[in-house]
Amino acid sequence: MSSLPAIGMIGLGNMGMPMSKNLLGSGYAVYGFDVNPDAEKEFAAAGGVAGLTIEEVVKQTEVVLTSLPSPGIVESVYTGAGGILEHARAGQILMDTSTVTPGLNERLAVACAGKGVGYLAAPVSGGVIGAKNRTLTIMVGGPKNLFDQMQPIFAALGQNIFHVGARVDSGTAVKLINNLLIGFYTSAVSEGVTLAAQMGLDLDQLFEILNVSYGQSRIYERNYKSFIATNDFAPHFSLNLLLKDLKIAQEMAHQAGLDLPITAELISLYEKSQQAGFGEQDMAALYSYVQAAQRKIQA
Repeated sequence: MSSLPAIGMIGLGNMGMPMSKNLLGSGYAVYGFDVNPDAEKEFAAAGGVAGLTIEEVVKQTEVVLTSLPSPGIVESVYTGAGGILEHARAGQILMDTSTVTPGLNERLAVACAGKGVGYLAAPVSGGVIGAKNRTLTIMVGGPKNLFDQMQPIFAALGQNIFHVGARVDSGTAVKLINNLLIGFYTSAVSEGVTLAAQMGLDLDQLFEILNVSYGQSRIYERNYKSFIATNDFAPHFSLNLLLKDLKIAQEMAHQAGLDLPITAELISLYEKSQQAGFGEQDMAALYSYVQAAQRKIQA
Protein backbone atom coordinates (compact mmCIF):
# COMPACT_ATOMS: atom_id res chain seq x y z
CA MET A 1 0.00 0.00 0.00
CA SER A 2 1.31 3.46 -0.93
CA SER A 3 2.51 5.67 1.93
CA LEU A 4 1.86 8.76 -0.16
CA PRO A 5 -1.03 10.96 0.98
CA ALA A 6 -4.21 10.87 -1.07
CA ILE A 7 -4.69 14.18 -2.85
CA GLY A 8 -7.85 15.98 -3.90
CA MET A 9 -7.83 18.33 -6.89
CA ILE A 10 -10.77 20.68 -7.20
CA GLY A 11 -10.64 22.36 -10.59
CA LEU A 12 -9.53 20.31 -13.61
CA GLY A 13 -9.07 23.12 -16.10
CA ASN A 14 -6.09 24.29 -18.13
CA MET A 15 -3.81 24.20 -15.09
CA GLY A 16 -5.50 21.77 -12.72
CA MET A 17 -5.67 18.97 -15.29
CA PRO A 18 -1.94 18.74 -16.12
CA MET A 19 -1.02 19.22 -12.46
CA SER A 20 -3.35 16.33 -11.57
CA LYS A 21 -1.82 14.14 -14.26
CA ASN A 22 1.67 14.85 -12.94
CA LEU A 23 0.59 13.90 -9.43
CA LEU A 24 -0.83 10.66 -10.81
CA GLY A 25 2.43 10.07 -12.67
CA SER A 26 4.32 10.50 -9.40
CA GLY A 27 2.33 7.72 -7.76
CA TYR A 28 -0.27 9.71 -5.84
CA ALA A 29 -3.90 8.65 -5.64
CA VAL A 30 -5.77 11.72 -6.87
CA TYR A 31 -9.48 12.39 -6.38
CA GLY A 32 -10.81 15.09 -8.68
CA PHE A 33 -13.80 17.36 -9.05
CA ASP A 34 -14.84 19.74 -11.80
CA VAL A 35 -18.14 21.20 -12.93
CA ASN A 36 -17.23 20.18 -16.50
CA PRO A 37 -18.09 16.47 -17.04
CA ASP A 38 -15.72 16.24 -20.02
CA ALA A 39 -12.84 17.31 -17.81
CA GLU A 40 -13.74 14.64 -15.26
CA LYS A 41 -13.82 12.03 -18.03
CA GLU A 42 -10.34 13.03 -19.18
CA PHE A 43 -9.10 12.95 -15.60
CA ALA A 44 -10.59 9.48 -15.02
CA ALA A 45 -9.02 8.21 -18.26
CA ALA A 46 -5.63 9.32 -16.89
CA GLY A 47 -6.15 7.22 -13.75
CA GLY A 48 -7.82 9.68 -11.40
CA VAL A 49 -10.92 9.05 -9.30
CA ALA A 50 -13.80 11.16 -10.61
CA GLY A 51 -17.57 11.36 -10.32
CA LEU A 52 -17.40 12.62 -6.75
CA THR A 53 -18.84 15.57 -4.86
CA ILE A 54 -16.58 18.10 -3.15
CA GLU A 55 -17.58 16.51 0.15
CA GLU A 56 -16.43 13.07 -1.05
CA VAL A 57 -13.14 14.46 -2.37
CA VAL A 58 -12.39 16.16 0.94
CA LYS A 59 -13.33 13.16 3.08
CA GLN A 60 -11.14 10.72 1.11
CA THR A 61 -7.95 12.79 1.02
CA GLU A 62 -5.24 14.18 3.28
CA VAL A 63 -4.31 17.11 1.05
CA VAL A 64 -6.71 19.16 -1.10
CA LEU A 65 -5.50 21.46 -3.90
CA THR A 66 -7.66 23.98 -5.69
CA SER A 67 -7.08 25.48 -9.14
CA LEU A 68 -9.96 27.81 -9.94
CA PRO A 69 -10.55 30.79 -12.25
CA SER A 70 -11.64 33.62 -9.94
CA PRO A 71 -11.61 34.78 -6.31
CA GLY A 72 -15.39 34.49 -6.11
CA ILE A 73 -15.34 30.85 -7.17
CA VAL A 74 -12.48 30.07 -4.79
CA GLU A 75 -14.33 31.62 -1.86
CA SER A 76 -17.53 29.77 -2.72
CA VAL A 77 -15.76 26.42 -3.07
CA TYR A 78 -14.03 26.87 0.28
CA THR A 79 -16.72 28.48 2.41
CA GLY A 80 -20.05 27.92 0.64
CA ALA A 81 -22.64 25.30 1.48
CA GLY A 82 -21.21 21.86 0.74
CA GLY A 83 -17.77 23.40 0.31
CA ILE A 84 -14.33 22.30 1.42
CA LEU A 85 -14.34 23.81 4.91
CA GLU A 86 -17.70 22.33 5.78
CA HIS A 87 -16.13 18.87 5.52
CA ALA A 88 -12.44 19.47 6.26
CA ARG A 89 -10.96 17.91 9.38
CA ALA A 90 -8.17 18.83 11.76
CA GLY A 91 -4.71 17.96 10.45
CA GLN A 92 -5.72 18.17 6.79
CA ILE A 93 -3.77 20.52 4.49
CA LEU A 94 -5.53 22.76 1.96
CA MET A 95 -3.60 24.63 -0.72
CA ASP A 96 -4.98 27.09 -3.25
CA THR A 97 -2.95 27.49 -6.45
CA SER A 98 -5.32 30.07 -7.97
CA THR A 99 -4.60 33.78 -8.32
CA VAL A 100 -6.88 35.58 -5.87
CA THR A 101 -6.84 38.69 -3.69
CA PRO A 102 -4.55 38.91 -0.66
CA GLY A 103 -7.62 39.60 1.46
CA LEU A 104 -9.20 36.32 0.41
CA ASN A 105 -6.00 34.46 1.33
CA GLU A 106 -6.22 36.00 4.80
CA ARG A 107 -9.91 35.14 5.26
CA LEU A 108 -9.37 31.54 4.20
CA ALA A 109 -6.35 31.17 6.49
CA VAL A 110 -8.43 32.36 9.47
CA ALA A 111 -11.30 30.03 8.57
CA CYS A 112 -8.94 27.07 8.23
CA ALA A 113 -7.20 27.83 11.53
CA GLY A 114 -10.58 27.79 13.23
CA LYS A 115 -10.98 24.14 12.24
CA GLY A 116 -7.37 23.11 12.88
CA VAL A 117 -6.77 22.81 9.15
CA GLY A 118 -3.50 23.84 7.49
CA TYR A 119 -3.69 26.35 4.64
CA LEU A 120 -1.16 27.55 2.07
CA ALA A 121 -1.68 30.09 -0.70
CA ALA A 122 0.53 28.92 -3.55
CA PRO A 123 -0.17 30.60 -6.89
CA VAL A 124 1.78 29.26 -9.84
CA SER A 125 3.43 30.72 -12.94
CA GLY A 126 4.56 29.05 -16.12
CA GLY A 127 1.32 28.54 -17.97
CA VAL A 128 -0.10 25.36 -19.41
CA ILE A 129 3.28 24.32 -20.82
CA GLY A 130 4.89 24.68 -17.41
CA ALA A 131 2.09 22.70 -15.80
CA LYS A 132 2.50 19.90 -18.33
CA ASN A 133 6.30 19.83 -18.10
CA ARG A 134 6.51 20.15 -14.29
CA THR A 135 8.47 23.38 -14.65
CA LEU A 136 6.06 25.67 -12.82
CA THR A 137 7.24 28.37 -10.48
CA ILE A 138 5.29 28.05 -7.22
CA MET A 139 5.14 31.06 -4.88
CA VAL A 140 4.06 29.91 -1.44
CA GLY A 141 2.78 31.96 1.46
CA GLY A 142 2.02 30.41 4.83
CA PRO A 143 3.61 28.49 7.71
CA LYS A 144 7.08 27.11 6.95
CA ASN A 145 6.30 23.75 8.56
CA LEU A 146 3.41 23.22 6.13
CA PHE A 147 5.62 24.30 3.24
CA ASP A 148 8.19 21.70 4.29
CA GLN A 149 5.54 18.97 4.53
CA MET A 150 4.41 19.72 0.99
CA GLN A 151 7.85 19.49 -0.60
CA PRO A 152 7.29 16.11 -2.31
CA ILE A 153 4.04 17.37 -3.81
CA PHE A 154 5.69 20.59 -4.98
CA ALA A 155 8.39 18.49 -6.66
CA ALA A 156 5.71 16.63 -8.62
CA LEU A 157 4.25 19.91 -9.87
CA GLY A 158 7.06 22.36 -10.52
CA GLN A 159 10.72 23.20 -10.71
CA ASN A 160 11.12 26.56 -8.97
CA ILE A 161 9.60 26.42 -5.50
CA PHE A 162 9.75 29.47 -3.22
CA HIS A 163 8.60 29.95 0.35
CA VAL A 164 7.99 33.70 0.10
CA GLY A 165 7.07 34.18 3.73
CA ALA A 166 4.94 33.17 6.69
CA ARG A 167 2.32 35.74 5.72
CA VAL A 168 -0.25 33.75 3.81
CA ASP A 169 -0.67 36.46 1.16
CA SER A 170 3.05 36.89 0.44
CA GLY A 171 3.17 34.49 -2.51
CA THR A 172 0.03 36.05 -3.94
CA ALA A 173 1.64 39.50 -3.84
CA VAL A 174 4.56 38.17 -5.89
CA LYS A 175 2.22 36.47 -8.37
CA LEU A 176 0.19 39.64 -8.88
CA ILE A 177 3.36 41.66 -9.56
CA ASN A 178 4.44 38.92 -11.98
CA ASN A 179 1.15 39.15 -13.87
CA LEU A 180 1.25 42.94 -13.84
CA LEU A 181 4.57 42.71 -15.69
CA ILE A 182 3.06 40.12 -18.05
CA GLY A 183 0.35 42.65 -18.86
CA PHE A 184 2.97 45.30 -19.67
CA TYR A 185 5.05 42.92 -21.80
CA THR A 186 2.04 41.62 -23.71
CA SER A 187 1.01 45.16 -24.55
CA ALA A 188 4.55 46.07 -25.63
CA VAL A 189 4.83 43.00 -27.86
CA SER A 190 1.44 43.72 -29.43
CA GLU A 191 2.32 47.30 -30.31
CA GLY A 192 5.94 46.59 -31.25
CA VAL A 193 5.09 43.78 -33.65
CA THR A 194 2.25 45.83 -35.14
CA LEU A 195 4.71 48.66 -35.78
CA ALA A 196 7.22 46.25 -37.33
CA ALA A 197 4.58 44.84 -39.69
CA GLN A 198 3.60 48.38 -40.72
CA MET A 199 7.27 49.13 -41.47
CA GLY A 200 7.47 46.07 -43.71
CA LEU A 201 9.93 44.19 -41.51
CA ASP A 202 10.29 40.41 -41.52
CA LEU A 203 8.69 39.48 -38.20
CA ASP A 204 10.64 36.25 -37.81
CA GLN A 205 13.91 38.07 -38.35
CA LEU A 206 12.79 40.78 -35.94
CA PHE A 207 12.26 38.13 -33.28
CA GLU A 208 15.67 36.60 -34.03
CA ILE A 209 17.37 39.99 -33.60
CA LEU A 210 15.47 41.16 -30.54
CA ASN A 211 15.82 37.76 -28.90
CA VAL A 212 19.54 38.51 -28.52
CA SER A 213 18.99 42.17 -27.65
CA TYR A 214 17.61 44.01 -24.64
CA GLY A 215 14.14 43.86 -26.17
CA GLN A 216 14.06 40.12 -25.45
CA SER A 217 11.52 38.75 -22.99
CA ARG A 218 9.95 35.40 -22.26
CA ILE A 219 6.54 36.89 -22.99
CA TYR A 220 7.76 38.06 -26.42
CA GLU A 221 8.96 34.52 -27.10
CA ARG A 222 5.73 32.98 -25.83
CA ASN A 223 3.31 35.34 -27.51
CA TYR A 224 5.13 35.58 -30.83
CA LYS A 225 6.35 32.02 -31.37
CA SER A 226 3.29 30.17 -30.06
CA PHE A 227 0.48 32.51 -31.09
CA ILE A 228 1.22 35.51 -33.30
CA ALA A 229 3.48 33.67 -35.76
CA THR A 230 0.98 30.83 -36.12
CA ASN A 231 -2.10 33.12 -36.07
CA ASP A 232 -3.67 30.73 -33.56
CA PHE A 233 -4.99 32.34 -30.39
CA ALA A 234 -6.66 29.35 -28.73
CA PRO A 235 -6.46 30.20 -25.03
CA HIS A 236 -3.74 28.85 -22.78
CA PHE A 237 -4.12 31.92 -20.56
CA SER A 238 -7.03 34.01 -21.69
CA LEU A 239 -7.11 37.77 -22.01
CA ASN A 240 -10.06 37.74 -19.58
CA LEU A 241 -7.95 36.03 -16.92
CA LEU A 242 -5.07 38.44 -17.38
CA LEU A 243 -7.44 41.40 -17.06
CA LYS A 244 -8.86 39.89 -13.87
CA ASP A 245 -5.34 39.64 -12.41
CA LEU A 246 -4.44 43.19 -13.46
CA LYS A 247 -7.48 44.51 -11.63
CA ILE A 248 -6.57 42.54 -8.51
CA ALA A 249 -3.01 43.93 -8.69
CA GLN A 250 -4.45 47.45 -8.98
CA GLU A 251 -6.67 46.79 -5.94
CA MET A 252 -3.63 45.55 -3.99
CA ALA A 253 -1.76 48.74 -4.91
CA HIS A 254 -4.66 50.92 -3.80
CA GLN A 255 -4.85 49.11 -0.47
CA ALA A 256 -1.12 49.74 -0.04
CA GLY A 257 -1.70 53.45 -0.64
CA LEU A 258 -0.24 53.49 -4.15
CA ASP A 259 -1.55 54.90 -7.41
CA LEU A 260 -0.11 53.16 -10.49
CA PRO A 261 -1.03 55.40 -13.45
CA ILE A 262 0.41 53.21 -16.19
CA THR A 263 -1.45 50.23 -14.76
CA ALA A 264 -4.71 52.18 -15.03
CA GLU A 265 -4.01 52.88 -18.72
CA LEU A 266 -3.12 49.22 -19.25
CA ILE A 267 -6.37 48.03 -17.69
CA SER A 268 -8.30 50.41 -19.94
CA LEU A 269 -6.58 48.91 -23.00
CA TYR A 270 -7.42 45.34 -21.94
CA GLU A 271 -11.01 46.32 -21.17
CA LYS A 272 -11.38 47.74 -24.68
CA SER A 273 -9.98 44.55 -26.20
CA GLN A 274 -12.39 42.53 -24.08
CA GLN A 275 -15.32 44.65 -25.23
CA ALA A 276 -14.17 44.13 -28.82
CA GLY A 277 -14.62 40.36 -28.40
CA PHE A 278 -11.08 39.15 -27.73
CA GLY A 279 -11.56 38.18 -24.07
CA GLU A 280 -11.95 34.43 -24.52
CA GLN A 281 -8.85 34.20 -26.73
CA ASP A 282 -5.30 33.85 -25.43
CA MET A 283 -3.81 37.03 -23.99
CA ALA A 284 -1.53 37.18 -27.04
CA ALA A 285 -4.64 38.12 -29.04
CA LEU A 286 -4.14 41.66 -27.75
CA TYR A 287 -1.96 41.87 -30.87
CA SER A 288 -5.03 41.18 -33.02
CA TYR A 289 -6.96 43.87 -31.17
CA VAL A 290 -4.17 46.43 -31.65
CA GLN A 291 -4.03 45.62 -35.36
CA ALA A 292 -7.81 45.91 -35.72
CA ALA A 293 -7.80 49.24 -33.85
CA GLN A 294 -5.11 50.60 -36.15
CA ARG A 295 -6.99 49.52 -39.26
CA LYS A 296 -10.06 51.32 -37.94
CA ILE A 297 -8.04 54.51 -37.37
CA GLN A 298 -6.49 54.33 -40.84
CA ALA A 299 -9.81 53.62 -42.61
